[in-house]
Amino acid sequence: MLGIVATIRVQDGKGGEFEDVFRELAAKVRTDEPGNLLYQLTKSRTEANTYKVLELYKDQDALTHHGGSAHFREVGRKMGPCLAGRPDVETLDAVE
Repeated sequence: MLGIVATIRVQDGKGGEFEDVFRELAAKVRTDEPGNLLYQLTKSRTEANTYKVLELYKDQDALTHHGGSAHFREVGRKMGPCLAGRPDVETLDAVE
């Protein structure tokens, strides 16, 4: 199992728009990606305009499928205008 923590910073005043776009993406991930076990947006309590996406995937193939999916690319283009820079993405290995 693999985990992802993606830190995303959005522009002032764009939080609501970003959250709406993320909901669209999350619905498609949950419907179309059986290898995804968790896809949850969270918002920082201490850093303004900062979100973290918590993700779990069955294996590397599931993660690769996510990144290459049409819905990820399509919705990613909609998110672009909301962002205040590139996301920071950390990949984690599950400890069992």
